[in-house]
Amino acid sequence: MGTDLKNGTVPVGNTSMSYVSFGSGEKKVILIPGLSDGLATVRGKAALLAKPYRPFFKKYTVYMFSRKDEMPEGYSIRDMAADQAAAMKTLGIGKACIAGVSQGGMISQYIAADNPGMVDKLVLAVTAPYANETIARVVADWIGMAERGDHKRLMLDTAEKSYSDEYLRKKRAFLPLLGFVGRQKSYRRFLINAHAILGFDARAVLKNISCPTLIIGGGKDKTVGAAAAGELHELITGSRLHIYPELGHAAYEEAGDFNRRIFDFFGEDGAGQ
Repeated sequence: MGTDLKNGTVPVGNTSMSYVSFGSGEKKVILIPGLSDGLATVRGKAALLAKPYRPFFKKYTVYMFSRKDEMPEGYSIRDMAADQAAAMKTLGIGKACIAGVSQGGMISQYIAADNPGMVDKLVLAVTAPYANETIARVVADWIGMAERGDHKRLMLDTAEKSYSDEYLRKKRAFLPLLGFVGRQKSYRRFLINAHAILGFDARAVLKNISCPTLIIGGGKDKTVGAAAAGELHELITGSRLHIYPELGHAAYEEAGDFNRRIFDFFGEDGAGQ
């Protein structure tokens, strides 16, 4: 499997962007992670991140990107999308299937709206078309925790806002350990990403998304709100909608069929519209 794994960087403007890739298939898939990328990037983690995608190695080459290394103050979601598209072009990825989770889904909306020729199919998971009231409240709380350096509270609140009640009950004994995971010397990267979410609103451009689109939501999502997936579905013409009614924001981790659902959609002929 080693030959299928790659840790790389790609130049973007005056800085660089880390990525990992796995698989050797002809079809290209781009995965864009959420706000957690502000605490830990994908740099050097190809072997660690590849495991869930092994069933798809023969048919696909899968890329997972972090945000660029040096991000300016005021860096917006749309700026992130433009840099992601530029990185794809530099790597010779002319067209790909794109899946974005949470903040990664926000970035993916702008990639598809602003660069329609680059997106074959699109998956938007546990995300929203704008920073609604739930998002604004939750992210503002996380910003406050990061600014105070209260890493333990930040990690615990993220878990409480992401996982289902059943999952949290099962993992109760391990939750206190989260306070020791991913502690930062500086939260600057996280804060730039988080502030970008507060300024996000792609509703005006979603009509420009023309590729087949699958929207995945959690019926008990406490981070973006349970209604967010439905709003996206209404705004993106011809999109499909799948809701995990008993799961929340971490449906991408808790739902056993999450990755299979995405890659089955990518593999369909004439999927979506």
